[in-house]
Amino acid sequence: MSGMVLRLACTTALAAQAVLVPAPAAAAPDPQRPGAGPQQRTVSQLLTGLQQLYRQAEKATETYNATAEKLKRQRAAVARLDGELARARLALQDSRSDVGRLARRQYQSSDSLGPYVRLLLAPDPQHALDEGHVIGELARTQARTVTRLTDTEKRRDTLARLARKALDSRLTLADQQRKQRDAVQKKLADVERLLASLTPAQLAAVAALEQRGVTAAQQKLATSGSLPAGRLASPEGALAVRYAMDQLGKPYQWGAQGPDAYDCSGLTSQAWGHAGRSIPRTSQEQWQRLTRIPLSELRPGDLVVYFPDATHVAMYVGNGNVVQAPRPGAGIEVSPLASNPVLGAVRPDQAPVTEAR
Repeated sequence: MSGMVLRLACTTALAAQAVLVPAPAAAAPDPQRPGAGPQQRTVSQLLTGLQQLYRQAEKATETYNATAEKLKRQRAAVARLDGELARARLALQDSRSDVGRLARRQYQSSDSLGPYVRLLLAPDPQHALDEGHVIGELARTQARTVTRLTDTEKRRDTLARLARKALDSRLTLADQQRKQRDAVQKKLADVERLLASLTPAQLAAVAALEQRGVTAAQQKLATSGSLPAGRLASPEGALAVRYAMDQLGKPYQWGAQGPDAYDCSGLTSQAWGHAGRSIPRTSQEQWQRLTRIPLSELRPGDLVVYFPDATHVAMYVGNGNVVQAPRPGAGIEVSPLASNPVLGAVRPDQAPVTEAR
């Protein structure tokens, strides 16, 4: 996270600023209050405002990603039901053809003696028994034909209802996704407007304050014993780390899963996918569905999840560092583990422990 504001400012000539003087604290109103311009805010308020905007944008992105995953599954369900419905309609057509042939046979034999009368008048008892068996089988065949027609019609109707419902759900999810896309774009536009309004001195001061905050948070983890010792990665974890590290420098792009750009959970899910293990797409699902572990037990390849609502995720690579797609305007980078407020850690290649019953 540290140093990100500098890159987002399009590398203006900050190094040439010899004196970095933020606006006086007494002149700074609440950064959330209308009319509080960037020139009136303290460096701390500017950093807080940017962090809030980035977090809102990432939260909106992960919500968008979750809906995109649901939409993908719903499209597959619609395709599956459409296929089943098409097969049911063909089966219904075959059943109706069978019933039609049965009706024609009955009509064509209506002027002659029926099979039951022929059975009663048969002179040979053995022949009568044989014909009785045939008649019984014919009756059972007729019953099966009618039953098959009825069952096929019921299945066709059921599948038609399910297909309509699935299509309605898909349309609803598509509408939600469009609204969430607009929400992400609005949040990103808010970030861009705030950054564009800052002077080079303010940008440099914000970046320096951010760096000090990350350094302090990392030191706090180290002194508390929460930073892990030199644990080795599992074979799958090593592959995931290698993939993630190969993406260094590629840009963050919301909703992206590579190969040219990634968002935070797009990077972690793709890295583990290339290691041969499918994990959930979003940071919230990764936190909810993968095995949770203490920070002190982290090994390379494990995932570190950030913020109380699990809206950001990175991959631990060892030595107290993570590789991450940090936020819009930045590239994939190696950062201190404490580059964001840590929620916890999960291990993708360890089965969840279930309670004994």
